[in-house]
Amino acid sequence: MDYLPRHRSSDPVTDYLAGRVDRREFLRRMALIGAGSVVGLSLLGTLSCRPAATAVPAPTTAPTDTPVPPAQPGVTVDPNDPRIAAGPVEFTTAAGAMLGYLSRPSQEGPNPAVLVIHENRGMQPHFPDVTRRLALEGYTALAVDLVSRLGGTGSFASEDQAREAQGQIPQEQFLEDLNASVEYLQGLSHVRPDRVGVTGFCFGGAMTWLLSVRNQNIQAAVPFYGSAPPLEEVPNLNAAVLGIYAGNDSRINAGLPDLEAALMEHQKEYEFITYPGADHAFFNDTAQRFHPEAASQAWVETLRWLERHLMP
Repeated sequence: MDYLPRHRSSDPVTDYLAGRVDRREFLRRMALIGAGSVVGLSLLGTLSCRPAATAVPAPTTAPTDTPVPPAQPGVTVDPNDPRIAAGPVEFTTAAGAMLGYLSRPSQEGPNPAVLVIHENRGMQPHFPDVTRRLALEGYTALAVDLVSRLGGTGSFASEDQAREAQGQIPQEQFLEDLNASVEYLQGLSHVRPDRVGVTGFCFGGAMTWLLSVRNQNIQAAVPFYGSAPPLEEVPNLNAAVLGIYAGNDSRINAGLPDLEAALMEHQKEYEFITYPGADHAFFNDTAQRFHPEAASQAWVETLRWLERHLMP
């Protein structure tokens, strides 16, 4: 049952994304597995030559000649990385104070922005890390805590309690807080207000779809295994959407044919990618369903989509 750890340590794309190998070593490995330098160079272009951001955690064991302490589980980008500025934020909305985590490149910008929407267990450490990964790619990224009005995720004793509390919040309240988060991002001096995207996971994937059909300021969206929005609202969609799905996720996938038909009917820009063998929540590297290969590939596709629709 150790196939996934072996794959993670031997996959040249994953190692390049994690910053464990440089450009030359990446090309050498591609040649060794028969892919050749032409394919390797093409992949380098797709990866935007930014090896530090990745959906795959750093290995917990280091080579014997490089004594590096084990990485904290689920943390792939150090909050103190000098290339970014990252940390908790609080901002005021009409409904009260909202808690979040903001990451941005150290350079002044202005940068495109991405809103990150967490799963159904509140703001777990994985999601601030996603914002730091995005910051390394040139985005200002905000993960908003959608249980802020109840004191924030950190005020609950366990993930189960946070999930139960989140489950009691009305959908319209989530939308109010997400729209307020978009406005907050647009008001930051280092953000381009006309280049705002959103990505979310599980519950957050569903909210990504819903926010995208309700908020015309969203230019690009990447929902991960999120249930479809009301099909009658698809004509309101302004964002270009990349839907990421898991092959084993029959419940969510059952709604895709009708959603795709509606997107096609109304001539919306979209793309769906499904990863065979992956389960719902495969991207979360702190959870049991984490699928390193699918997560790594999905991250590359996410960056491709965001760059295409948000970068200058």
